[in-house]
Amino acid sequence: MDGTARTEGRGDLHLHSVRSDGTEPPEQVIAAAHRHGLRTVALTDHDTTAGWAEAADAAVSLGMTLIPGMELSAKHEWRSVHLLAYLFDPDDPALRAETDRIRDARMGRAERIVAAIGRDYDFTWDDVVAQTSVGATVGRPHIADALVARGLAADRSAAFDGILHPREPYYVPHYAPDPLTAVRLVVAAGGVPIIAHPTPAGRDRMLPVPVLEELIAAGLAGFEIDHRENTESGKRILRDIAARHDLIVTGSSDYHGRGKPNLPGENTTSPEMVARIVDRGTGSAPVRS
Repeated sequence: MDGTARTEGRGDLHLHSVRSDGTEPPEQVIAAAHRHGLRTVALTDHDTTAGWAEAADAAVSLGMTLIPGMELSAKHEWRSVHLLAYLFDPDDPALRAETDRIRDARMGRAERIVAAIGRDYDFTWDDVVAQTSVGATVGRPHIADALVARGLAADRSAAFDGILHPREPYYVPHYAPDPLTAVRLVVAAGGVPIIAHPTPAGRDRMLPVPVLEELIAAGLAGFEIDHRENTESGKRILRDIAARHDLIVTGSSDYHGRGKPNLPGENTTSPEMVARIVDRGTGSAPVRS
């Protein structure tokens, strides 16, 4: 096994496993991508690299290229911002300290949400634990799965539209660094930061352009534009910004197994853009047999 820059075809650079909020182990995620015709992929679990080794073994066995990655949580004012980070050093002290803090805060938040729900419903922390795997980054998707298992919601989407909606009394805000801090941490760790699904509800949900310009100056590498949650109006704005700054533009599925309807390869990243990510990342290397 070596870390070469070779890739095959278009890539799906946004996949999740049970190490965060997906429903399949890393090796099954890679196998699912392979069945859908993909040969270049990235595992990007939330705020953790716990699935890298398993994903690497699976990719090698299937003759695929794995781009090691992560989806780093950030927040700007009321907006949740997700930063896809590729090819960073997983042992970078500052970045590891921040992801540890995020995961610890998410666990405490989840416990408070479950306690609040439990005051009105027959629902406990044990219900949530039953929906997680060892070492997983516990979050609201696991609570949603537990609500489904208890018959309190039809599926994850219904759980988020109902009991887990911010308008409900069970909502608890979460800690996450601001996007500028997140970008700087990834860059300092040798990684390539790209904002995931950056315009899910048009311009009102998109980061303000001056903020995006500040992030670009700090090392933001690009945007995940081809994603089912992005609006067409938002895509046009971001493509213009990307063209002016010669940024990397990606497309991905955001696959979560049974957790979302998204399928591997429904959106992909061109070989040219994958190569730019590989050329720019210095903290770790692609994995290939």
